[in-house]
Amino acid sequence: MSEATIRDVARRAQVSIASVSRALNGLDNVRAETRDRVLAAASELGYVPHAGARSLSLARAHAIGVVLPDLHGEFFSEFVRGMDREAGRRGYVMLLSNIHDESEQAAAALRAMRGRVDGLIVMAPHLSEAMLRRSLPAGLPSLLINGPEGMEDGPTVRLDNDAAVEAMIAHLVATGRRRIAHIAGPEGNVDARERVAAFRASMARHLPDADPVIVAGDFSEEGGEATARAIIAGQIDCDAVFAANDMMALGCLQALRSAGVDVPGRIAVAGFDDVPLARYLGLTTMRVRIAEMGARAITRLIDILEGKGADDAAERHQAELVVRSTTGARAT
Repeated sequence: MSEATIRDVARRAQVSIASVSRALNGLDNVRAETRDRVLAAASELGYVPHAGARSLSLARAHAIGVVLPDLHGEFFSEFVRGMDREAGRRGYVMLLSNIHDESEQAAAALRAMRGRVDGLIVMAPHLSEAMLRRSLPAGLPSLLINGPEGMEDGPTVRLDNDAAVEAMIAHLVATGRRRIAHIAGPEGNVDARERVAAFRASMARHLPDADPVIVAGDFSEEGGEATARAIIAGQIDCDAVFAANDMMALGCLQALRSAGVDVPGRIAVAGFDDVPLARYLGLTTMRVRIAEMGARAITRLIDILEGKGADDAAERHQAELVVRSTTGARAT
């Protein structure tokens, strides 16, 4: 079977060759609908959207594709920092992209990596198993980070959310807290769901007579600030707040302190991740070692690319409890 050409893609997408070229090169003067049609046609035909595709099919590009749910914020900055350092050490460059939802454009973004990179790392806590299996480019070595549990038949790195949440609840209970509120992450995020489930289970073990208080959040500082306002207004009765990430915890912490609430005397505040800002503001949190996790993902994928043994393990990454000034014993 002959190799697909740019003319074949143009014919399948029913656009001009010039439009195909603009779409595949990421130029702005292409309508989103046209770009999606071109990417879908290229994927269906197995066309490699890259100048010099024939030579790249025979030789490595020494490039790693990295797809994240976002490219902003301290968590992702740390994650990319760890990956970039390890990739550079091994002689590879990274191509970064981000996908926010399960739209066809997100699927096209994954498929478009084919031909541009030697392997793919996808952090996809918000994508379904069906979406990923349908969209990951066939034949392109890929490693998933915190993806859906059904995808653990290939190389993955997952955070042990159950053990992390258990450690934090045990700590808060040991400091005398009895009414612990959890600020959850977005409902569609697998990490957020796992942390809510682990919170319920840990509360049932440590405080079986207490009703778990779960507050909707979105991983943003504003979500934490909204929870603090509800606490100040008397709408939430708690003596500790455990947020599903540090940014919500920090938003809650700053809002409580601005209102004159004694932290940790009246209310303890804790987070999850240990972003750099958490260290400066004395936030108790679960240290994920974000940069190390990113570096580990790069190491595993490059080892696969360089033939250093098959690797289809579902690796569990352990978080560490870091106690700082925001969770002392309750004032009496």
